[in-house]
Amino acid sequence: MAERESGTATDEAATDVDAARLRLARAQAALLTALTADGPVPEGFDPRRIRIQRQALAAKRVGVLARIAPELPEIMGEGYRAAALAYADATPLTGGYRDDAIGLARHLLAGDRVPPGPARRRLERWLRERADRPARTGRLARLLRGRG
Repeated sequence: MAERESGTATDEAATDVDAARLRLARAQAALLTALTADGPVPEGFDPRRIRIQRQALAAKRVGVLARIAPELPEIMGEGYRAAALAYADATPLTGGYRDDAIGLARHLLAGDRVPPGPARRRLERWLRERADRPARTGRLARLLRGRG
């Protein structure tokens, strides 16, 4: 690989490309924040369409959480969807869905979201059984999940 001489057209083109990549990365980050973390809508985007897409992504996330951790909607009953949507709106997805389900359970147990009683005890037990265990990713775990 030949070294570039300072001040050449090649240097200027490389600088322009780097600047364009940086602008694109910032624009993508702003759009992602608007779609997943209730950030401001970037200039040039329709706020209504961003809101609709944000709601669709949150609903998809809630559905995936219900498939990953079917016990959560069972424990929460009819209140699951609204509580999970509120969690999804307030909490960006930063890890995998397993961690997200654990985060949702913690969110539900915080404050008065789940009143004392059988549902709260079941949710506390569910969280205890999963929170401190690492995710199983070995061959046996994949075979058990049907992805051998």
